[in-house]
Amino acid sequence: MTAIEAVACYLPRQQVRLFKRFLGLAEIRLDPGGSLVDLLRAGVAGLEELRGREHLVRYVMHARVMPVVVPYPLNPLRELCRSLGLSHAVSFAVTHHACASAMLAIDLAGRLLAADGDKDALALILAGEKAFTRDAQLLPGISVFGEAAAACLVRSEGPRDRILAYASSTRGEFFGRLDDKPGMATRYEEEYPASLGGVIQAALSRAGLGIEEITLLLPHNVNVMSWRKLCRRIGLPVDRVLLDNVPVTGHAFCVDAFLNYTTAAARGLLRPGVRYVIAGAGLGATFSAMVVEH
Repeated sequence: MTAIEAVACYLPRQQVRLFKRFLGLAEIRLDPGGSLVDLLRAGVAGLEELRGREHLVRYVMHARVMPVVVPYPLNPLRELCRSLGLSHAVSFAVTHHACASAMLAIDLAGRLLAADGDKDALALILAGEKAFTRDAQLLPGISVFGEAAAACLVRSEGPRDRILAYASSTRGEFFGRLDDKPGMATRYEEEYPASLGGVIQAALSRAGLGIEEITLLLPHNVNVMSWRKLCRRIGLPVDRVLLDNVPVTGHAFCVDAFLNYTTAAARGLLRPGVRYVIAGAGLGATFSAMVVEH
């Protein structure tokens, strides 16, 4: 059973105030002077559990939203692997689910490691992107992207943060920019709660759990308003959703789930036996949910 071994995150200090009144967003994080490699390296720097175990890392995955994050022929992932002593690992990007790609990467890492059959082997998942284009900065009327980075170690099985179930659904009719086609943004907003709520319920069903057995939900930090609507729909008290980072980080691409995990861990919310959900959506449109037992 796939297990999360460790998580670390990095947030740049510079902040910009935006969207507070309507969407619950007050600040985002930006690091205008650093490169993508610098950003990702800062995320890995906090992952103490990697030290001395680099030789056990078999896969390095960059879970990201954008298909292209740097100009050709630059390859920040390979550059980072060389600097970390991970050149021996198989490294590649996972972009297929946009902002939900982090969950896809965790699931894929567990499958690859299980197929290899080495219980000591690890996969390193990286998340973080630079908001350097309009598409990478703003979701019109929905959210604003900020910059952050995270690193997560995954193993095929382990004693903590065991993945109980994973569900994902892609709504291809929403592919493309929401503001390019008349009515698409409105339709997406209307169908978003049902689509995301549906995969949360599907993941819970596969785990053999009910919504009342979930202690905590770790969201993507798009905005506060959408989560309040979703909670009403699925019958989850909104105080079980960790929304505290939304006003101070903005939507940090695939980093949100890991950032909220480290916040929950620091506050003592992830006690042994606690079952929680990681949930989010990526434009395109992919809706995903993962049920985990700490």
